[in-house]
Amino acid sequence: MARLPLIVQNERRKRIGLAITIWLQMCTVANWFLVALGAIHSLHTYRPRVRSYILDFYAKRDYVKRLVDASDETCIEQVRMNRTTFFKLCEMLQTLGELKSSRNMLVDEQVAMFLHIISHHLKNRVIKHHFNRSGETVSRSFHNVLNAVIRLQDVLFKKAEPITANSTDPMWKWFKNCLGALDGTHIKIRVPTVDKPRYRTRKGDITTNMLGVCTPDMQFVYVLPGWEGSVADGRVLRDAISRRHGLKVPHGCYYLVDAGYTNCEGFLAPFRGQRYHLNEWRQGYQPSTPEEVFNMKHASARNVIERCFGLLKLRWGILRSPSFYPVRVHNRIIIACCLLHNFIRTYMSLDPIEEELGEGLPSNVIDDDEPNIINIHPSDAWATWRMELANQMFDEWQASRN
Repeated sequence: MARLPLIVQNERRKRIGLAITIWLQMCTVANWFLVALGAIHSLHTYRPRVRSYILDFYAKRDYVKRLVDASDETCIEQVRMNRTTFFKLCEMLQTLGELKSSRNMLVDEQVAMFLHIISHHLKNRVIKHHFNRSGETVSRSFHNVLNAVIRLQDVLFKKAEPITANSTDPMWKWFKNCLGALDGTHIKIRVPTVDKPRYRTRKGDITTNMLGVCTPDMQFVYVLPGWEGSVADGRVLRDAISRRHGLKVPHGCYYLVDAGYTNCEGFLAPFRGQRYHLNEWRQGYQPSTPEEVFNMKHASARNVIERCFGLLKLRWGILRSPSFYPVRVHNRIIIACCLLHNFIRTYMSLDPIEEELGEGLPSNVIDDDEPNIINIHPSDAWATWRMELANQMFDEWQASRN
């Protein structure tokens, strides 16, 4: 009888344990039921994601397709070249410029983005919105393409070719052994406040003074940006010919320059104090001296560099107003614009911005091993030769009038 309370107590514990076990099992079954119910509900309300990596990739290329693939007209308006020329540039930048596709962006999108920026001078945030890319991606792609274009200097800069003795071009036939024309142009730029006095021109603009050298068919041979806008053109030229990889002018050859430069071996300038600019000859005025005849023909030929600068700035909007890039980057952009200018004139059969000139030049290319002119000093021999050339021009001009 003494063990009866213990037996009753054990039975009670067993019943409590069994009740707890049953309760836990019921909770587990209920939990499974709720999970199953939620899964069934999810199956009825689930909508598959329409954006995967592949779909997202092609969706972000939509703007590129509208820029490039729509038509040649649209392509020229937006990136300044037709579709065939655009894809030729992409191929050249890949093979020679070492430009590579990234995980999320192909080469053609990077090139289209770069050309769209320099053509219309667009900000990073605008390109970010149009191309549906991050600002960091836009900036990185811009500099990758810029570096690739700069690597094409040896390919895209035109080789200097002198005018031959049998040339029949009415503008150039008098200038035998002439390589082309050169001049300086001012391109607006943003600089720190402390540097603005050095970059300010006589007109009050903050610019960089770029030396440009071109051939008679309006292709650049050499460019030197970076000098302050307050610097004279002659000083920039002296710096260019003194550089190790600067402007090369072989003895016996020369470039046409304006009156702002010294008339010396390698650089033929007009007579000072005489009519020169083309608009001075458009009022029916006829030259009356050998100096005026020489200046008229000199201006007609040298005008090619002015047209070259005008076409360059008309094509690339980033050169018409101060850019948002540091000075060093901006100078590289100027070089890239000149290289792309040459590329377009070489590979596009018809440039809608400017009519094509003539039938080209003779093929006798300058030999790089020839000695070059390294000093700019006036000489009596060069002045005498210029006067003799002016007299020959004047005699022929009088004979043609008679």
